[in-house]
Amino acid sequence: MAFPTAGARAAVVSFDRRELSQILNVYGRMVASGEWRDYAIDMLKDRAVFSIFRRTSEMPLYRIVKDPKLARRQGAYQVVAAGGVVLKRGHELAAVLKVFDRNLRVAENG
Repeated sequence: MAFPTAGARAAVVSFDRRELSQILNVYGRMVASGEWRDYAIDMLKDRAVFSIFRRTSEMPLYRIVKDPKLARRQGAYQVVAAGGVVLKRGHELAAVLKVFDRNLRVAENG
């Protein structure tokens, strides 16, 4: 049985600078509207997750997931609601993040 050497590391999926900029733009608007208050970023071997919280002690309201192994099929990006329901998925992050535009308009008008 072979063990990895100390210098070998498993690859980790992460958001790049452009992706984080797009996500944080939406996050900033929702914080300004009073909807969201905290976030967490998890970089795992198979996916990266940006979790959004109303309060730090709660379960995330939404998770923005980047899963490269789904890139050719449904698209690498998805927005998942608290109950595990996939609200939107696609190949372009900007298009997937538009799901929050509706929520922002409802919050501003309601």
